[in-house]
Amino acid sequence: MKRTRPLRRRQAARGIAAIEFGILLPVFIFLTLPVIDFARAIQANLILVSLTREGANLASRSSTYTPQDIMVALAQTTPPLNMSQRGMIYITKIMGDAENCAGSNCTVRNIVLEQYRWTGGWSLGGTVPGSQVWNCGSGSGSWASDGSCAGLPSGGTSSPTASAMTGLLSDGQIVYVVESYYNFNMYFKGLTMGVLKMPNIGPNLYSVTAF
Repeated sequence: MKRTRPLRRRQAARGIAAIEFGILLPVFIFLTLPVIDFARAIQANLILVSLTREGANLASRSSTYTPQDIMVALAQTTPPLNMSQRGMIYITKIMGDAENCAGSNCTVRNIVLEQYRWTGGWSLGGTVPGSQVWNCGSGSGSWASDGSCAGLPSGGTSSPTASAMTGLLSDGQIVYVVESYYNFNMYFKGLTMGVLKMPNIGPNLYSVTAF
């Protein structure tokens, strides 16, 4: 009898532990799943940041390669991201313009001289994410087949104003702004368990660099 009771107690304790583990296991799994998507999103964002930095550097320094050449080269450095299907890249050339600007409170306008959109990206269909610096077609210019914004006026008072680097450029100073988008596909989007719901990431991750 003395040996049987401790044995039964151990068996009962093991049974209780198994039941508790069975109850808690789904919760642990559910809490682990977001970590996978968060890690993937962080990786994708770091790749986009690296892409825009390198792109702005290349665009501002290179006189040999076209903007499309630069964007194609940038997209080839982004695995495991599928930029050709889910990504988009913009290169915008802006300049500080002090024409018709006088007085101590006058802010130099940043005008758009050129803009390019990667022709090899975004095959998802639907609306392509537009540039947040300035979007071709919003008042002037239209997208040409080579990915350039055609019909932009020469630099001056009629040029559209860019929203990047406002108040930071001097008259005649030129910078290139590179933007990248990526439509992030969550593995576990919409997953729920009772009152718990998987947080939504995206859909479009974004990075921008001016050089």
